[in-house]
Amino acid sequence: MASIEAPMKRKDYEKALRKLQVELCMLQDWVKQKGLRVVVIFEGRDAAGKGGTIKAITDRVSPRVFRVVALPAPSDREKGQLYFQRYVSHLPTAGEIVIFDRSWYNRAGVEYVMGYCTKAQHRRFLQVCPEFELYVVDDGIKLIKYWLEVGDAEQKRRFAARIDDPLRQWKLSPTDLCSRSRWFEYSRARDEMFAATNTKHAP
Repeated sequence: MASIEAPMKRKDYEKALRKLQVELCMLQDWVKQKGLRVVVIFEGRDAAGKGGTIKAITDRVSPRVFRVVALPAPSDREKGQLYFQRYVSHLPTAGEIVIFDRSWYNRAGVEYVMGYCTKAQHRRFLQVCPEFELYVVDDGIKLIKYWLEVGDAEQKRRFAARIDDPLRQWKLSPTDLCSRSRWFEYSRARDEMFAATNTKHAP
């Protein structure tokens, strides 16, 4: 059995974080100088730490280079569009890094598990997504995808902490609370998503 490492002390964490943030500042200069286009997708379970991770990344960098996209639920008009359409308009221009705090993968996760899309729409997404990402990568955009995981007990603890903290209650939506009872459905949806979309061009 693997041993569990002790959490970092706050001082050590801040020192390590500062070092990484300096690296990010150098990265942004390189991206700007080379005119690169970068997309970073953060997906994962609710309360897995997406927001905190994105905040740590963007805390010391330029908002003119790093842009965070966290789209609300689609409007009635957007529901009638091509599924990927509202995401395409947020893709980066030269010298820009776009971070998606949730992305088109909503269809493989929350939309599917919570019944916001049909099974046919879900199947179609898993089929089309690798083709869409191939088009994005072939056009020269660097696509980086992360999945953040959190255990059942730890997710429960984090949800409880949000409920008790008036400064963090905004992080809880009715959908988040419903998702707590669908742990295994989310696990199956995650596994299906990985099987269909973990490709050579966009792992």
